[in-house]
Amino acid sequence: MPTYAYACKDCGHNFDIQQSFSDSSLTVCPECGGNLRKKFNSVGVSFKGSGFYSTDSRSSSSATAPATAPAPAASTSESKAASPAAG
Repeated sequence: MPTYAYACKDCGHNFDIQQSFSDSSLTVCPECGGNLRKKFNSVGVSFKGSGFYSTDSRSSSSATAPATAPAPAASTSESKAASPAAG
């Protein structure tokens, strides 16, 4: 069962209580009968196993830099035929 933290808005009493997911939130302070608020804390997340990092699914050659194909070089006969004749 998860543990929830509560704080009283009126007297400032802080306490933790274990409750089921299906239980409703507490609304009355056990000390003074004032209004309670549920406190939310940050949750620590730990990613374990493969597939969580960018290097997990890539090979070592593609992880460094993407390979680009060089542009085809025009042959000298094609470049002469494509250029206008000088006069």
